[in-house]
Amino acid sequence: MADSLRIENARLRGRPSTQTLHVRHGRFVTAAHADPAAAVIDAAGGLVLPGLVEAHLHLDKALLDLPGSGLADAIRLTAEHKRTVAAEDIARRARTVIEREVLAGTTLIRAHTDVDPIIGLRGLEVMLELRREFAPLVDIQVVAFPQEGVVRLPGTLELLRAALDAGADVLGGCVYSEDDVADSRRQVDLLLELAGEQGVPLDLHADLADDGTDPRYLLADYVADRVLATGFSHPVALGHVTSWAGIPPVERDRIVDAVRAAEISVVVLPATDMHFGGRADTHAVRRGIAPVARLWEAGIRVACASNNVRNAFTPYGNADPLETALFLAQTAHVTDPAGWARVLDAVTTTAAEVTGAAGYGTDPGCRADAVVLDVGDEAEALLGRPARRRVLKGGRVVAESERRSRLLIPGADEKERDA
Repeated sequence: MADSLRIENARLRGRPSTQTLHVRHGRFVTAAHADPAAAVIDAAGGLVLPGLVEAHLHLDKALLDLPGSGLADAIRLTAEHKRTVAAEDIARRARTVIEREVLAGTTLIRAHTDVDPIIGLRGLEVMLELRREFAPLVDIQVVAFPQEGVVRLPGTLELLRAALDAGADVLGGCVYSEDDVADSRRQVDLLLELAGEQGVPLDLHADLADDGTDPRYLLADYVADRVLATGFSHPVALGHVTSWAGIPPVERDRIVDAVRAAEISVVVLPATDMHFGGRADTHAVRRGIAPVARLWEAGIRVACASNNVRNAFTPYGNADPLETALFLAQTAHVTDPAGWARVLDAVTTTAAEVTGAAGYGTDPGCRADAVVLDVGDEAEALLGRPARRRVLKGGRVVAESERRSRLLIPGADEKERDA
């Protein structure tokens, strides 16, 4: 379908009545600049959202049949696997997940990709090629990610620099993967220096534990302090931060205040975090969810994402940001429309801010990346698991789906209703 479109009978968030959206040359435009010969899509009262954003996803590890029993075990099993994994296998599995994401309405993926002396740049080269291949369907930000640590594995820093030179968009980190807290802090310092030299954002895995017993898993305040002390001017995000839920409120508030002051974003990864939470607890088992309400209260940008899809880190997942958002709402005790709206933001507008997406939204001038749902109510967009009737990328329809069900009552006329 051409990139001149008219989307009629569309509902938008915050608008009381249906709207008509106009698309021309890959962007939303005003009616005055619309193409009178544009093709028409009837949204039929369905909600139109800007494209969903998967702000933290490990495509290179997706769909691995590795039954890990905890974080350390998952890292060990995956490290063994990637010693011999073929580029073709990485590409095949990643391609499957990307296609599922597009069908779900995702138009931007931030893909954390292992870079270390074990796998070298093999996985990263695959992601760079997939970024090019899928550019008409979805934007892929490639993150050079040192899962095994930086200090503890000599040669990793040089490989990260090579990955950025090769075209990686973001520098990743895994601050708890070092042997002690001094080396974890050293990793933060090294990555801030490299990201500053290269002029790229920094996206760190941090504080993934039940509490702060091990200081390697409570380093967000150190990250914030160093961001401010060094004058680091590029976006910084922290993924996980489950440890914050297991420490006294006074200590939590200190960390939250430091993160807010440094303008650091948080990406909550509920499927993985719940899977790992409380593994050693014998009773009153803790579950790993960051204190989302406290983060919202503090004004911290909060996105949520799938993280892993069916591997040793997370044996679940359907590569669907709306499904992940619903799970966050359920596990973070979000029970009111205002909270549901914030959770929806976490996979749309706020996630776009976290990933630095430019021209995001449905206003005139924004890129025409959008998803048309088969429900018109904002709460139902989150709670109702709606079908994604159309997915647009750059003004072109790149995916379609439809879901119908029929209720058959013996002795009565057949009745149809939407699923």
